[in-house]
Amino acid sequence: MGVAIRTAGGDDRELVVRLLDEAFQDDPVSSWVFPGAEYRRVTHHRLMAAFTDATLADGRVDLVEDGSACALWMSVPAGDPGHGGADGGDDEFAALRHAVDPDNERVEMIGRLTAGTHPQGRAHAYLWMIGVAPGRQGEGLGTALIGSVLDRCDREGRAAYLEASSERSVRLYRRLGFELTGEPLRLPGGPLMYPMWREPRAAGAQA
Repeated sequence: MGVAIRTAGGDDRELVVRLLDEAFQDDPVSSWVFPGAEYRRVTHHRLMAAFTDATLADGRVDLVEDGSACALWMSVPAGDPGHGGADGGDDEFAALRHAVDPDNERVEMIGRLTAGTHPQGRAHAYLWMIGVAPGRQGEGLGTALIGSVLDRCDREGRAAYLEASSERSVRLYRRLGFELTGEPLRLPGGPLMYPMWREPRAAGAQA
C-alpha cells in the first residue's frame, strides 16, 4: 500500500492536535488520565497540544499527506531518559500539569512513571505517540508511518522504543520487530503500559 508521508511543520499543529485528540479519546491510558467521557472531551486536547508542541520543537512529526494519521518521534541520545526526566525533569512534569490541567495529578504522574521506565544508555528513536483517525483505522496507515522510520533505524543501526497502551497494540508492534522489555508499567488504579524495544535489523533480514 502506497502511503504518502511528509514531515509536519508549524502550520500543521492544529491538524495534528485534533487528530491525536480524536484518536486517543477511547485509549485506556487517556481514559485513566482524564476519567469520564465529558471531562476527557473538553480537557484531553490540551495534553495532546503539549505533546505536539514538544515534538515540533525537539523531534519530528510524520503526517500522512491526507491528514488521516500522524506519528510523534523523538531522537534520544544515550544517557537521556527520553521523557524530560533528567536535570530539572520534576519541574517539567509539574509545569506540564499546570499548563494542561492543574488539579489533575495524573497528568504529572504519567510523565514521571514513563520516565522511570525509559531505557537509558543507548541512543534510540522514541515513538512517543501514533494516532490514526477513528474512521481510518485498520487500513495500515500506522504500520506505514512506523515502517518508514524503522527502515531508517535499520540502515543506521539504531534501536527504537515505545510504550504500548494495550495488548492489541503489543501484538501490532511485535509484528514490526518490537519486543517487551522489563515489567509492564501499572498505572495506579488503571491499565498497564507495555515498554517495548526494537533492535535494528541487519540488511536483508526477514520482516
